[in-house]
Amino acid sequence: MVAIRVIREDGADPAIALPAYETTGAAGADVRANLPNGNSIMLEPGQRALIPTGLRIEIPNGYEVQVRPRSGLALKHGITLPNTPGTIDSDYRGPLGVILLNAGQESFEIAHGERIAQLVVAPVVQAAFEPVEVLSDTDRGAGGFGSTGRG
Repeated sequence: MVAIRVIREDGADPAIALPAYETTGAAGADVRANLPNGNSIMLEPGQRALIPTGLRIEIPNGYEVQVRPRSGLALKHGITLPNTPGTIDSDYRGPLGVILLNAGQESFEIAHGERIAQLVVAPVVQAAFEPVEVLSDTDRGAGGFGSTGRG
């Protein structure tokens, strides 16, 4: 288990739960909207907005937190993250906001305290990018974007 330190932003509603795993086998911890004055936000079709969580987090070196959509919101309402998965780096200490996009056909109201995304903690490996004259051959070669079969 990795410890993620959490503090609330000034003015954030302390009654809003911290990120939590909803089941014992969950990979993602649900994070909630923490909206100013407990108001809601209406997200129109095609619109995106940065939704505050009221939190700041401290991620240990060697880890990242990935921000991912909630499948139920995506399937039932078309609510997703346009930059999925979003990455929170271990050296970021600013406010945790979630960019939501309404890809659905109907307006969607984001309520104060609503579960809006999930956070997945993952290890990070940094690479050394080395310039070379030639890359090794493979069966696939330069084929991409459906080259191995139906897209």
